[in-house]
Amino acid sequence: MKSRLSIKAVEPGIYQAMAAADQQVKGFDIDPKLKELIKVRVSQINGCGYCIDYHSKDSLKLGETPQRLFALSAWWETPFFTEEEQAALKLAEEVTLIHNQGVTDETYKKALELLGEKKLAQVIFIAITINGWNRIAIPAHMVAGVD
Repeated sequence: MKSRLSIKAVEPGIYQAMAAADQQVKGFDIDPKLKELIKVRVSQINGCGYCIDYHSKDSLKLGETPQRLFALSAWWETPFFTEEEQAALKLAEEVTLIHNQGVTDETYKKALELLGEKKLAQVIFIAITINGWNRIAIPAHMVAGVD
């Protein structure tokens, strides 16, 4: 695949806005490994090879296990993720696929119970931010390992 466009080069303000969102995410109370798992999972759903590659590498640098990364696309079928992680991943998936049914009451209530309001809000924003990056990378054909 060949890159189509460098949005960063032609419209740097877009990257500045996204970088500000990333800075906000960095300050969140959520475990850094879970932040990266959310980013990888959302990118899997969206089919963003660039972001899957980028955040999988970041996950491994933080000490995430290959086993959990390999199982992430079917996290609900494995015993590898805590209840809190499962609630966060489910919430992030429903935010990503918001056109299907929104965020269900069941998912919201479980996330609220396990994460609390602050972390629930943070998971929503992490999902929103990585969805934004996916929507930059995919139409621009950002190439994994190159851009």
